[in-house]
Amino acid sequence: MQKTLQFVLVGLAAMSGLTIAPTIAATQDMELRIGPGGVGVYDRDRDFDRYDRRGRRGCDPDDALDIARSEGLRRAQIVRVSPRSIVVQGMTRRGPERMVFANRRGCPEI
Repeated sequence: MQKTLQFVLVGLAAMSGLTIAPTIAATQDMELRIGPGGVGVYDRDRDFDRYDRRGRRGCDPDDALDIARSEGLRRAQIVRVSPRSIVVQGMTRRGPERMVFANRRGCPEI
């Protein structure tokens, strides 16, 4: 009786191990991220917010801010975002200054 119970327990353990293995492999494209908003699950396959199939859609406003800061704008902030342009305003040595970027890949300055 005891040997039969051992075989049954070993069989159940083997069966449960086989059912858990595919679920572990399927979740490898998910990440657990901790940030200012708290803890969240990030699925790499579902990150369509910033990219589509052809690459980046246009100029990211954060990229426009970085470019403006590297050009010498201090206290730079985004003033306006439209489908065609992104306007960044800040201060230089001479006073207030504005930079306008095209809303295209690479953020070219207009």
